[in-house]
Amino acid sequence: MSAFIPQAVIWKKREGQRLSEEELRAFVAGASDGSIPDYQVAAMLMAIFFRGLDGGELAVWADAMLRSGDVIDLSSVDRPRVDKHSTGGVGDKISLPLAPAVAACGAAVPMVSGRGLGHTGGTLDKLESIPGFRVDLTVEQFVDQVRRLGVCLIGQTARVAPADRRLYALRDVTATVESIPLIASSIMSKKLAEGIDALVLDCKVGDGAFMDSRADAVQLARAIQAIGAAASVKVTAVLTNMDAPIGRTVGNAIEVQESIDVLRGGGPADTRELTVTLGAEMLALSGVARDVPDGRARMEKVLADGSALELFRKVVEAQGGDARVVDRPEEVLPQAARRTPVPAPESGTVRALSARQIGMAALMLGAGRRRVEDRIDPSAGIQIQAQVGERIERGEPVAYLLTSRASDEEIDAARDMVTGAFQFGAAMSAPQSALVLEVLR
Repeated sequence: MSAFIPQAVIWKKREGQRLSEEELRAFVAGASDGSIPDYQVAAMLMAIFFRGLDGGELAVWADAMLRSGDVIDLSSVDRPRVDKHSTGGVGDKISLPLAPAVAACGAAVPMVSGRGLGHTGGTLDKLESIPGFRVDLTVEQFVDQVRRLGVCLIGQTARVAPADRRLYALRDVTATVESIPLIASSIMSKKLAEGIDALVLDCKVGDGAFMDSRADAVQLARAIQAIGAAASVKVTAVLTNMDAPIGRTVGNAIEVQESIDVLRGGGPADTRELTVTLGAEMLALSGVARDVPDGRARMEKVLADGSALELFRKVVEAQGGDARVVDRPEEVLPQAARRTPVPAPESGTVRALSARQIGMAALMLGAGRRRVEDRIDPSAGIQIQAQVGERIERGEPVAYLLTSRASDEEIDAARDMVTGAFQFGAAMSAPQSALVLEVLR
């Protein structure tokens, strides 16, 4: 290619023209090493936001982001390598029981996870509520643990997809976060860097999701599948309902405790079902199971016989955490200094429960970050006493607010949010919305 001129490439995309592989790779390289200034990178992001990237452009853009850093070499791991990615939800603690359960079935699960974003929770924040648990392992430590235990859960290292770090920061301040090509390439540049053979995407749809439209969720899933196909990585997308929170806990330490309940063979029905469903897809896609029904049977077995729980214990211990959490979570995990009931304003059946409002209330209590520099209160969160379809009497608690740091004003604001999240009415004649909306293979 002749001399690279960033503004010429920006102009082409702004005008809706197709960019060449050389232009795309040069632009991502310049964004990664800082040779292209912020204002030009921001202009390109806005051009992509409005004009999009076609399938070929998207595959190259994602691959260039991937190649901006290290691709982890897991060739020494003698198991099929599969991961799960969630697009973000409220009460979404599924990675915690899922990863050790799938590994206990014989797959390798090299999981690079993220932190909470807005009203949604993050796997890393939940894991760090376990005293001593480290998510900042080196790539070498990550590979060694996957080889030994079959599973490791860490955060993105400085060496993995550094282009994504800069692009994401600029998307956040230029109102271009919602671009499907940019979301898809951001997700896949990090997931492909794990060295996986297969990926199951948990694409959330509804009130508490970033994708509140099913059509948009399908479009995102197909974009991610296209990037995977170009990289020879198999992707199954499971569209799941995010209108109501998952399980009965929203927070960090309390979600760890609910995850341990699932690993013990119990836990709320929806938390357990989503764990088994996604695990079955992971096992079938990776070839560990013959098919999805066989995968379900294997997942049910490791949750029932304790092998998934024991592997979680080994993971906690290997990553510096207090392994007693598996047996006595209520003694090891941070406990909230204040527990405030939220009384039902009327009697009736819970007809709807807004995941977004519950997530925002948990954020208000300190379970998430309002600013990047905020420190999370690991004990904070919400215990849900009445789920959709359950009857409650006026004055009975529909939820409890947990916090160790929130002010009286913040607790009052959270109580109002939680009260407003519930809608009551007569008993439901029709079943509530399905947890799994669609599976795209």
